[in-house]
Amino acid sequence: MNLFPAVVTGGTVGAGAAMLIAEFLRPQPALGPALSRATPGARAMDEEGLDREERWGRWLLARIGRLPGVRIPAANLALLGQGPGAFMLKKVALAFLGLLCPVLPVIPLLVAGVSLPVYLPPAVGLIVAAVLFIVPDLALRDQARRARREFAHALSAYLDLVALKRAADAGPAEALEKAAEVGRGWPFLYLQSALRRARMEKIPPYEALLQLARDHDLPVLDDVADIMRGSATDGAAVYQALRARTAALNAELLSAQAAEANAASEKMTAPGALLTVLVMLLMAFPAVVRLLTA
Repeated sequence: MNLFPAVVTGGTVGAGAAMLIAEFLRPQPALGPALSRATPGARAMDEEGLDREERWGRWLLARIGRLPGVRIPAANLALLGQGPGAFMLKKVALAFLGLLCPVLPVIPLLVAGVSLPVYLPPAVGLIVAAVLFIVPDLALRDQARRARREFAHALSAYLDLVALKRAADAGPAEALEKAAEVGRGWPFLYLQSALRRARMEKIPPYEALLQLARDHDLPVLDDVADIMRGSATDGAAVYQALRARTAALNAELLSAQAAEANAASEKMTAPGALLTVLVMLLMAFPAVVRLLTA
């Protein structure tokens, strides 16, 4: 008698029942960490609200974070919504992988009887580990640069909305909050969170924007905060200042895009020239061979 189908069916039913029971018996999540995770850019500071990778990374960070050459880009991590612990864990894991990379190719050579210097695998491993240790920093820097560019584009639209709200005789705080509620992207969510915190803590909205600019290294917000600081009385002047800042920001973004396009075009020049030389060599090869063999 073939018992394989019965065993597979029973195992499937048992696994489904176990998952269902575990789902019903799962404890209710704590309200504080849940609300903290729901806020854009915020992370729970207590250990219960952190995942396993973040806890392990913070344990490593507490022990090697003060070593020379170990630096945590807090502003970039906050902008991308990543934790310092997970970032440090990624760096250490890549460095450990770099230490193991030279060892694995050496084992077959040793088995085959090929003799190598004793210092060669550790030296190569240390070099590869050092390179891989800084790879997350480079990747994070590129991601943060793209995120700041995206935030600048969103801020351009946000300034137009604030100017229109202010021209309609809305108050400074109301104009900032109503304009932020229009967008659904992550830059608008960051603005909404900062302005909501300002309203709850009873502080001026421009101070919340300045704090957001300092925490996430967003210098484009400084001018907006300065303009709204002097917007207590003259709405028309603020409208003109906001429109002028929007025009200047758009010009900066267009200039940056043009420079980036020119750089990309220059990068394609060398491969194109190399391809042309290879084609010319390929076309001239038969004639050269015929002359040499004649």
